[in-house]
Amino acid sequence: MFAIDPSASHDCIDITGEWMQSYSKTLSWNKSRDCCSWDGVHCDDTMGKVIELNLTCSNLRGKFDSNSSLFQFSNLKRLDLSFNNFSGSLISPKFGELSSLTHLDLSYSSFRFGPHNFELILKNLTQLRELDVYGLSISSTFPLNFSSYLTTLRLSDTLLWGILPERVFHLSNLETLDLSYNPQLTIRFPTTKWNSSTSLMYLSLPEVNFIGKIPESFSYLTSLHYLDMRSCNLSGPIIKPLWNLSHIQILELRNNHLEGTISQFFKFGNLKVLSLGINNFDGQLDLQSFFLSSNHLNGTIPSWIFSLPSLSELYLNDNHFNGKIQEFKSKTLWDVPLKQNQLQGPIPMSLLNQQIVSAICSLKALTVLDLGSNNLKGTIPQCLGEMSGLWIFDLSNNSLSGAINTTFSIGNTLRVIKLHENKLEGEVPRSLVNCKWLEVLDLGNNELSDTFPKWLRTLPNLKILSLRSNNGNLPMSLFENLEAMKIIDEITKIPQSVGEDLHYYYHYSETITTKGLDLEFPGVLTTNIVINLSKNRFEGCISSSIGDLIALRTLNLSHNGLEGVIPTSLQYLSVLESLDLSFNKISGEIPQQLAPLTFLEVLNLSHNHLVGCIPRGKQFDTFENRSYKGNDELRGLSLSKDCGGDEGVPEATTPFGVDQGGEEDSTMINWQAVLMGYGCGLIIGLSMIYIMLSTKNPAWFSRMVEELDHKIITRMKKHKKRY
Repeated sequence: MFAIDPSASHDCIDITGEWMQSYSKTLSWNKSRDCCSWDGVHCDDTMGKVIELNLTCSNLRGKFDSNSSLFQFSNLKRLDLSFNNFSGSLISPKFGELSSLTHLDLSYSSFRFGPHNFELILKNLTQLRELDVYGLSISSTFPLNFSSYLTTLRLSDTLLWGILPERVFHLSNLETLDLSYNPQLTIRFPTTKWNSSTSLMYLSLPEVNFIGKIPESFSYLTSLHYLDMRSCNLSGPIIKPLWNLSHIQILELRNNHLEGTISQFFKFGNLKVLSLGINNFDGQLDLQSFFLSSNHLNGTIPSWIFSLPSLSELYLNDNHFNGKIQEFKSKTLWDVPLKQNQLQGPIPMSLLNQQIVSAICSLKALTVLDLGSNNLKGTIPQCLGEMSGLWIFDLSNNSLSGAINTTFSIGNTLRVIKLHENKLEGEVPRSLVNCKWLEVLDLGNNELSDTFPKWLRTLPNLKILSLRSNNGNLPMSLFENLEAMKIIDEITKIPQSVGEDLHYYYHYSETITTKGLDLEFPGVLTTNIVINLSKNRFEGCISSSIGDLIALRTLNLSHNGLEGVIPTSLQYLSVLESLDLSFNKISGEIPQQLAPLTFLEVLNLSHNHLVGCIPRGKQFDTFENRSYKGNDELRGLSLSKDCGGDEGVPEATTPFGVDQGGEEDSTMINWQAVLMGYGCGLIIGLSMIYIMLSTKNPAWFSRMVEELDHKIITRMKKHKKRY
């Protein structure tokens, strides 16, 4: 008699691979209560007869007595004894007396069948719809008598032998057939249409003895979702009828001797899993665009991706890939964002063996090269500057070293160059003067040592310039010819993405030091006109010509050795939002003309040699002590140092049209306006910054940008062909 095993494993696993809790259901059975209320027991609502007994995973063990009271339940329709341990008990013929059974599951229960037992039991179970006995020892030929109502037949790993009767394939209601892992079972498929053709959805036959080829009759299996024929000794070409399996989602054909071209399998529109390993397939994948960005993929990038001969777009950015970038075989590759991974090694092979030339520089159609935020090492290939079609050049946030030896050719179309956050040394390449379309140049946080490249002022479209944390001297003539920073769109005031004027959009970001923070903007706008030359060794005075850059939003010249005074021409920067001149040697007074700069939200003039009174009114009434600290001779309300009374504290001129009433009313009105505007702006600004920093790139935003990215890049591609 079987008993409860309290020491058995607390978990068992069913055929689908889902973990189920194992517990002793029979321990809760109480004879003083109606058995219909017992755990695992279900009764008919009308007659009160037991019709279902579910004891799966119940820690039952020991011999199963053929006189068990179980066989008294003549009305039983469902019986599940799976995942127990009946210690090799012989299946009793009395199971066949439960003639009302529609569902019988004895899988992995350590039963065994005696000679002909299986066939005798099935003979009487004429109402069966589901039969699961996988993992049991049947050790006989395949029975001939199955219920015509069968929808599920699972006989996996049961030591069946002999030839499978064709009539199994003609069970008209069959939906699931699993005969896997019976190597002594021989299968011949019917050559005519199966009666189960329209109903069969799951067919699992790995490691069975298969004779012949896949027949034409497979073309009628139009409902099939799952087909597993691994290790079946199949040979020859894939037949055309197989392509009629329009609903197939999982196709396992590995470890056979099949032939044909690999591209055929892309005809399956619903395919989710395809396994073709260890066969004789040939040919090549004609894949042109491959989009897998913004997922959670990890491991190394599969080598077959680099071997795709027609690949033009490869989006693997924002994942968790690691390892090295291999050599691409495609000569038509033009868009390869790989940023935000953990890729390592050289780009993509050592420059010393010259194979890098054929790997990347031979990609003449390449428009976007984005390998930012990885762990790439080595030097920047010199040939990259000769790629005349390149628009985006982003190798930022890596471990690249050495000099920037790249020579940028005359007539190139580069819009964005981002090499910041590396270990680059030496001088800024003079050939950058050839980049007439350049809008973003970020070489910050490297180890460059150079006099400031004053020829950069000849770049007419430059909108963002960042050379932070390098070494060099600052020529005051820099600001005279930065034409793109001198224009404000007074008509629309609508932000335009960098490069959008040429019908091109690329989803990239730029780290901008603004308002006291290093913020990463996912898509730089032309309204974000930025100069960041902080943390260098620039000397000399700030040229008054900087006042010509009226579109400037952020100016950061902090942590240098600048001297002289703050130029009054800064008053013309009417949209300036952030001004940082801290940690220099600037002297003199703060120009009173700066007070009307109503867009100014962040001001840092700390640690200089400024003297005199801090201007009053407008934004200057909102700046705190930290904006001015380290200037011992500076006085004003923010520093709690008296300027000698109200008359000694200059105040900004009241704008035209404002009623100049009493001093008390004017001051109160100014403070009310300032506090209201500052409060609203602060709340909205902090909310936006919180959303940006906490979500980084929200899913809806990423999807929108990527869709727009693909559409516009495709349009750009057509535009290039037209010209």
